[in-house]
Amino acid sequence: MPSVIPTAALIIPLLIGGLLLRFRPLVALTVITLLTGSYVVSDWNTERPATGFVVALGAAAWIVLAGAKVRSSLGVQGTRGETMLIELRTTLTAQGELPRLPSGWRAEMAIRPAGGASFSGDFVVSTTRGDEVLEVALVDVSGKGIDAGTRALLLSGAFGGLLGVVPIEEFLPAANHYLRRQDWDDDFATVVHVAVNLTTGDFEVRTAGHPPAILFDSWSGRWQTRDADGPLLGLMEAPEFEVNRGLLKQGDALFLYSDGMVETPRRDIGLGTDRLAGHAERLVAQGFKGAADELVEEIGGPGDDSAIVLIHRQMHPSELVVPSCQAQPTHRRLRSALMRSLGTAGHAH
Repeated sequence: MPSVIPTAALIIPLLIGGLLLRFRPLVALTVITLLTGSYVVSDWNTERPATGFVVALGAAAWIVLAGAKVRSSLGVQGTRGETMLIELRTTLTAQGELPRLPSGWRAEMAIRPAGGASFSGDFVVSTTRGDEVLEVALVDVSGKGIDAGTRALLLSGAFGGLLGVVPIEEFLPAANHYLRRQDWDDDFATVVHVAVNLTTGDFEVRTAGHPPAILFDSWSGRWQTRDADGPLLGLMEAPEFEVNRGLLKQGDALFLYSDGMVETPRRDIGLGTDRLAGHAERLVAQGFKGAADELVEEIGGPGDDSAIVLIHRQMHPSELVVPSCQAQPTHRRLRSALMRSLGTAGHAH
């Protein structure tokens, strides 16, 4: 009934079958559809483009079968494969959420995949040991996009299971041992691992082929890199990882970041680190609120995955909000206020 049902309607069963049927029934449906289409066009007169319709129908059938073949190899059908990827991405994101910290501490993180992809080779795992120690590991898996994202998903579950379970100094050796067991050819991972005592402010930084952490000293206004040499994960059997210890005083902040934040083909990593610290300097006056998202958007390289974690030990709540009209840097105003208060106390005694 060409006057009621257009011949192009034969494509609709193919599309529906591609969503609902498994591969073999879909092949049978495709053959039936092509035979039906050939029978229909055989009655057309010479003025109608029969060959073009058959070619278009065959192309649609090939596209549907190719997509179904991929889903069949995964053991899923229809849109379940896409749903599974969304769930995996949600899981990866949830594992990177930072724990709630006690009063006086704040932590932020932000990750931006390269090229606007849904999966990133950078991920964060974190935990707290009781209410005293915060552990955070920022991991950068080799590669980009989906390839790196699948490995990141595997490692995030493993590293998240190790963090907070093994002793702090054994986390990187245990992570390296797990990566070696995967027997990946040339793939590796870099990690920066930090443990912060939320009572005293003491911290330990260990890195495995990763850019060093950056410490902002609020009392001197200086930015310091915290180097801790260590080899890439997955390349050596029994590597050794150095430790860099320090103290987070009130107002200080510690930045962990991936190489996508500081390194580009045209920019050395040292210059990138200076650029990152210079941009973060502008955020001191606002107490680094929203700093992670802003730094990723402004500093992160578009061609590489970018990630950053900020751990900030806040000042006294009465000193957190400072009028923007004052010209002096925040850390200098706070230091001056403290010195005046100490001087007043001394005269009183």
